[in-house]
Amino acid sequence: MTVFTQDSAAAPAVEQTADTWEALRGACTRMVPHWAVPAGPAVAPVPPSRIHGVTVPAASARLLDGMSEYGD
Repeated sequence: MTVFTQDSAAAPAVEQTADTWEALRGACTRMVPHWAVPAGPAVAPVPPSRIHGVTVPAASARLLDGMSEYGD
């Protein structure tokens, strides 16, 4: 996570890197109110047999195929 601050003595922004898990967790904790999900009815999952007509562009398929988590 990168945070940019403006130093009053210098014109360009100074980069400060938060490279610890504690800093990341703190940033996420501060953002939680912005991620609130409105209450609503739970949506039941759709069975794979009802999914029709999904197309994936060839470039996207090649990209995913090259990722070790998905294809390679």
